[in-house]
Parts: sequence; structure tokens; C-alpha cells
Amino acid sequence: MKLNKASLLALIAVMELAAEPERQLSTSDIAEKYDISTHHLAKVMRNLVHEGVVQAMRGVGGGYRFAGNVNRTTLLDIIKLFETLESELDLPHWGKAADPVVSELQSITTEIDTLTKAILDTITLATALKNTKLRGEDA
Repeated sequence: MKLNKASLLALIAVMELAAEPERQLSTSDIAEKYDISTHHLAKVMRNLVHEGVVQAMRGVGGGYRFAGNVNRTTLLDIIKLFETLESELDLPHWGKAADPVVSELQSITTEIDTLTKAILDTITLATALKNTKLRGEDA
């Protein structure tokens, strides 16, 4: 599975903010740490604010703060804000949609989509952050 850039930036930003929910970070802080585009991250952050996942703090020393619940917010919750996770078969124009081979391939891709969503929906930010910490200790 390949996430689009906005989904990946959103996951990075949300996990960074959720690691210490009381802390405020600017887009520049996050972008610099992960060597990503401040411009692209700012667009993602606007969407996350609009959806209520993060809170924008204005003024001197402002930035963003995580506004959700790390024990309830899942990776799927964040990803769904930026993409649908639906596979599409790029069928040649000569293929028939009712063809058994095409039907089987559609069935398989639908099952893969369903399993992917189910897995992403079970991984909370708390779990991902715990795993991140464990990986850091192993390094």
C-alpha cells in the first residue's frame, strides 16, 4: 500500500503532536525535524485543524497541539481525511467487467482493501507511539 503525500505528512504531524499533547509545535518545527516541505505540511495542518484533530494556537509562541484522544484515534481515522483507500483495477478497454477473471481480481482487491482498513483501524496513536518508543530503545 502506498499512501499519498498528504496522508503521510498528516500521520507524521499527528504522531509528533500526540507524543506530548500539551506541547505546541509550529509547522516549521515539524518540517525541520523530518526534512519535509513546510508549505505542504501547512496545507495538511489546515485540514487537520478543520477536522478537529489538531488545534491551532495563535500568537507569539503559537503553533499546533493535538486535540484528540490518543487511545481512540486510529491511523485509519487520520488517513481517511486524505484518501479513500479503495483499489481500482486499471482494466484494459477490451476487458469485460462481467468476465470471471476480472470479477475474481475485483473480489481479491476488495478483500485486500477491507483487511488493510481493518488493520489500520485497530492501531491507535497510543499503540503507534508506544511502538515508536520501543523501536527507539532498540536502535
